Amino acid sequence: MDTQKNAILVALLREYGHIHRSLAAEVNRVSGRIYGRPGVATDRDVRRWISGAVRWPTGRYLLPLAEVFDRPPEAMGFVPRGVSSRLPAPPTSVRPGEEQSVKRRTFLASTAASVALVLGLDETPVRGRLTLADTDRVSETIGRLDVHFTAIGGGALLAVAAAYIDRLRDAVDGCTYGPRVEQALHSAISNLHSTAGWAAHDTGDGQEARLHHAAALQSAILAEDKRAQARAWSNLAMQARTEGRHREALRINQAALNSRQVRQDPRIAALLHSRLAIGHARLGDRPAAARSLFAAETAHDRFDTAVPPPPWLAFLDAAEIAGLGAIAHQAMGRLPEAEIATAQALRLLGPSMHRNRAYYAVQLAELQLAQGDTGRARTTATAVDTAALSSPRIGDRLAAVNRLLATA
Repeated sequence: MDTQKNAILVALLREYGHIHRSLAAEVNRVSGRIYGRPGVATDRDVRRWISGAVRWPTGRYLLPLAEVFDRPPEAMGFVPRGVSSRLPAPPTSVRPGEEQSVKRRTFLASTAASVALVLGLDETPVRGRLTLADTDRVSETIGRLDVHFTAIGGGALLAVAAAYIDRLRDAVDGCTYGPRVEQALHSAISNLHSTAGWAAHDTGDGQEARLHHAAALQSAILAEDKRAQARAWSNLAMQARTEGRHREALRINQAALNSRQVRQDPRIAALLHSRLAIGHARLGDRPAAARSLFAAETAHDRFDTAVPPPPWLAFLDAAEIAGLGAIAHQAMGRLPEAEIATAQALRLLGPSMHRNRAYYAVQLAELQLAQGDTGRARTTATAVDTAALSSPRIGDRLAAVNRLLATA
């Protein structure tokens, strides 16, 4: 049987500073806490996971691995066997006080219920006094939800985000807190609505997405959080563009750039200028689109790589700038340039960016097909892996490409 090296797991070992032997030891240590007795993984097991000889480890190893790297199995490069991609539940023999820790730290990607369980959403207080430590934990949870979206898409996350929004609103009404905590709560609710909006977008539910993005803006205004406002404005512009309201999208993007604080944040500025370029391109203003693309690239050059971005902006790197530029070129009818930029985005994408890799691979197939290159389009489309994704929108686009190829 052909095997394929698990490059994602290799990258994770490098990122976390593990060698084969130390990862096996860590898996055994975590396994001991989960199952009540040490694990028996060896460096040979790690080599087999990396080589692809074992594409889906047994639950005894998979549950500790998910905790060690704090992500679902698919985001570690593992491929489900058959129809099941669920992690096993922690054993009932877990000692008191340990089960919730396991639930908090283990991503279960298969269903909304398992994701909610792992993130520990029900641990946010809805009575009593809230402190900034509580809101920090809320923000960390939302950040992990954003990481989950980046890894496999938002299809399974809409219900999770909506339920957590309800819980945070219960906290706003049922708890006591000071002014700073109140602002932090509204910022968190705004960011959660933005995440929910993108999850709805991934499912193809435009109406639900629009409602969440509008609610995100409202909460960001209550929080007096300019960055959250810019995020909400940007998402509203994206939604308007998706619905064909290009002039409205352009105006919203311009409004988002009105804040000096936003313009001076290179990451947010790069995102807004990239989307502004798409807006100008859709309206046929090529010079303005070119200026916005240049502004986005200039802002990208100013990124402070020593400071980690907020989780919701972690996707915005050189690959995403190239991908958004490709969309602008496509809107201007410059298909060869769009194809080159999309291919560049795919080359630059990190190994854990499953959703974006599938998104831009489908975009590349669409561009090749639009230029009449059915051979390469078929090769590109065939290589798109959506098995580990939860994004009906991307799946629908790939299906449309395959239907066109079937009649070509």
